[in-house]
Amino acid sequence: MFYKYSREGYSRPLTGIEQKTLVYGKKTLMAEFRLAKGSIVPQHSHPHEQAGYLVSGQVKFSAGSEETICNPGDSWCIRGYEEHGAEALQDSVLVEIFSPVREEYLPEELEELKKLDQ
Repeated sequence: MFYKYSREGYSRPLTGIEQKTLVYGKKTLMAEFRLAKGSIVPQHSHPHEQAGYLVSGQVKFSAGSEETICNPGDSWCIRGYEEHGAEALQDSVLVEIFSPVREEYLPEELEELKKLDQ
C-alpha cells in the first residue's frame, strides 16, 4: 500500500486534535496527528504498542511513571496497556505506528468490507 499526501481525510477525535490514518497492513497501522497548542490527549491505555515520531512542535508526554517533553526528531514507544497521555505545548505534528492494527482507525469503507466477509 502506498499513500500520497492529501490535505483531506482528517477526523477530529478531540478538541484541537486532528487524526488521519496514512497506511495499514495486517499487523501495523500508521497515523498522523495534528495537535493544536494547548490540546490534551487524556490519560488512557489500549492493547496496542505505539511508536511515534515528532515531526514538528513540542509535546509533553506521560507514559507510566515517566514524563518528558519531546521536540522535533524525538521518538517514543509505549507498551500495550500502559497508561499514557499528552499535552501540545506548541502546534505539533506527529506520526505514530500501532501494532496490532487499531481497527477503529481504519477507513469506514474497509470496515464495511470486513463486515461483508464475516
